[in-house]
Amino acid sequence: MRIPTACLAPSLVALSLAALPLLAGDRVTGRAFATRSEVAAQHGMACTSQALVTQIALDVLKQGGSAVDAAIAADAALGLMEPTGSGMGGDLYAIVWDAKTKKLHGLNGSGRSPKSLGLEHFKKLGLKHIPPHGPLPVSVPGCVDGWFELHKKFGKLPMAQVLAPAIRYAKEGFPVSELIAYYWDRSVPVLGKFPGFTETFTVDGKRAPKSGEIFRNPRLAKTLEILGKEGRDAFYKGEIARKIDAYMKAQGGFLSYEDLAAHHSEWVEPVSVTYRGYEVWELPPNGQGIAALQMLNILEGYDFSKIPFGSPQHVHLFTEAKKLAFEDRARFYADAAFMKVPLAWLLSKDYAAQRRALIGDRASRRLEAGHPPLKEGDTVYLTTADSEGNMVSLIQSNYRGMGSGMTPGDLGFCLQDRGELFNLEEGNANSYAPGKRPFHTIIPGFITKDGQPFLSYGVMGGEFQPIGHAQIVMNMIDFGMNAQEAGDAPRMSHDGSPEPTGEKGKLPGTIQLESGFPYETVRELMNRGHGVGWMFGGYGGYQAIRWDPRQKVYFGASESRKDGQAAGY
Repeated sequence: MRIPTACLAPSLVALSLAALPLLAGDRVTGRAFATRSEVAAQHGMACTSQALVTQIALDVLKQGGSAVDAAIAADAALGLMEPTGSGMGGDLYAIVWDAKTKKLHGLNGSGRSPKSLGLEHFKKLGLKHIPPHGPLPVSVPGCVDGWFELHKKFGKLPMAQVLAPAIRYAKEGFPVSELIAYYWDRSVPVLGKFPGFTETFTVDGKRAPKSGEIFRNPRLAKTLEILGKEGRDAFYKGEIARKIDAYMKAQGGFLSYEDLAAHHSEWVEPVSVTYRGYEVWELPPNGQGIAALQMLNILEGYDFSKIPFGSPQHVHLFTEAKKLAFEDRARFYADAAFMKVPLAWLLSKDYAAQRRALIGDRASRRLEAGHPPLKEGDTVYLTTADSEGNMVSLIQSNYRGMGSGMTPGDLGFCLQDRGELFNLEEGNANSYAPGKRPFHTIIPGFITKDGQPFLSYGVMGGEFQPIGHAQIVMNMIDFGMNAQEAGDAPRMSHDGSPEPTGEKGKLPGTIQLESGFPYETVRELMNRGHGVGWMFGGYGGYQAIRWDPRQKVYFGASESRKDGQAAGY
């Protein structure tokens, strides 16, 4: 929901710039924005968007599990307890810090489009965009293979033990938390028309569970038990794969047993840029993580020690950097197996300087992507850390909330609608093709300093994610905030840029400001030609773990806008 800021009384918009220092008086520590303190612990840490899930991750760590074991256990439980943003019918990405080798590892666990579905079928239907629900947007779910790839490389406990907490809660039930209940209630009227959905995700086949109501998913428990006993092949080559195949055929879909059997995750090298002496890491496309890196490269050219947080210049420069990065995002970000993405050029300081030169004092109204040299094309986030110094940054999603609505057989989960993010125009980097990974919005983040981990973090929320990543980095490095304060500080977003799915965009677009920005800032942004608006609930969901190598202590932070919790021991 968006409301033009001009329609709001000044008292409802924010505090004045002059009043900002008074915010520190709200907390005796002087942390201006933090809703609560960082959580400090020595032996392990877990930060997730559901408090019971955080406790599951901690329990796994206390049983001797690795950070990866805890992350898998948490993600499996989130598929049960927060199906509005996750589930084994979706995809997964992760960045893992291996304390032994002092190296980051990246996993792309995203699935590909059905091989039997071609672009001509969409043309025959007269579609210009892939619909968000039903059988057409369904791509291979990569989550389960991602779990087993992570576990094979970094796990310590048996997978059956890792999945046991989610299985127990699925059988015995759990009280649904408040925000998740809200989104669940919104999904049921939209997706309830698809076979299997109401039987799996409603109370008495009629409605979503309410906040605090006990919900069970015995179907999911059975599926998780099969995975614990038989491994990943049960999902991609066994009983589960056959049930998915039969269901999709019955719905007129294209995802097949053969598509599932051919699936594999991919270990990839994370990519980084330096930002004022810190290395900020993302995964390469088909995800959008490098948009955050491009933004930071541009913003590094400004001295934010002289530009206050929340000031017109801060918001203006950030928005203009976002616009420039998103032009490249729309043109170049795609599955690297189908399109050579000019990564080195996009992330170079020279290219950032060229783009920075396009930023003036007023809102830009016409931009285009850069021209590479000829020699060169809804979600959950969680983070865990263990006693050995290993850290996991993991993000997982069905895309639009609960996904496509395709809920196969008695398996207890919904298939993702990630295929909606393909472009149906021929000749584009992200054009639909059989067996291709779509452009992806979900991105895990990581920061290192002097060869040591500094922050494992992420911000879920569709196209907002790289915008959120860049804000967290700036809040901590430029504005001196701690991990919790960096997430609690008011956020900004922007719409109007072109999209990888083919939408052309319309600049200058609209800057969406969360409550907490001064009215003087709003007024000055409008004077500079920006559209300014108000948005509820569109600023993502953040979790983070910061490592202090001197004290050897983890500091956890959790999103105040979600149901979650940071906890350690």
